[in-house]
Amino acid sequence: MAVPRSTSSTTNAQPITGSARTGVRVSKLMAERGLCSRRNADEYIARGWVLVDGRRVSELGSRADPAAVITLDKQGQADQRSRLTILLHKPVGYVSGQPEPGCTPAVALIRAENQLRTSDTPAFSPACLRGLAPAGRLDIDSTGLLVLTQDGRVARQLIGEDSRVDKEYLVRVEGHLDARGLALLNHGLSLDERKLKPARVEWLNDDQLRFTLREGRKRQIRRMCELVGLRVSGLKRVRVGAVRLADLPLGQWRFLRPDEAF
Repeated sequence: MAVPRSTSSTTNAQPITGSARTGVRVSKLMAERGLCSRRNADEYIARGWVLVDGRRVSELGSRADPAAVITLDKQGQADQRSRLTILLHKPVGYVSGQPEPGCTPAVALIRAENQLRTSDTPAFSPACLRGLAPAGRLDIDSTGLLVLTQDGRVARQLIGEDSRVDKEYLVRVEGHLDARGLALLNHGLSLDERKLKPARVEWLNDDQLRFTLREGRKRQIRRMCELVGLRVSGLKRVRVGAVRLADLPLGQWRFLRPDEAF
């Protein structure tokens, strides 16, 4: 359900000093409606930036009717606009998430000397790293487009259970794949005793497949290929939703532009 957005704060709203025992947590409603992440919602509530049916909510754990109108005041809206999203061309050898011993996280590449900058884009500052987290995984032995964001709305859009954003990969393979195997890659395989969502898989040339997926289980493409007798020798993500890797150099990053959306 869409959430009406406020363009101004309600200055005469009465603060809510106690939490109702009925209804749904306001932070949960905000996350479900795409206003922000659950974590950001708690932060906004604690700062008094959230309005429920025109009344200011300032206590964590506050509840509301599921049909309540929830908006952010001007300060909350300004905070959301300031949250950055970064596109990185991740090289092989970097992990996208929490690093294991001996591994380097991809966020280590987000520094000034690696920024692909034009005259109309802001420069890197340490504030860019505050709360920055990957929105989806890309294995250590894979390369391509990795999205990192401070914005919980972007993270939910890309990796939430109900995400409708597809990701495109170019996959170099070794082995023989017949028509039945190709059909199984498109729909019919299971991993960890769970059926995979339908995918779009097609040949690009004699040894390269294009995969388009709407889910991202751990090492999913490599494991899918193993199930049909193929070995992956190279994997590159080239698109997330409407945003393409394009000519972003390997190991460099840039900000998501205001005119771009996933």
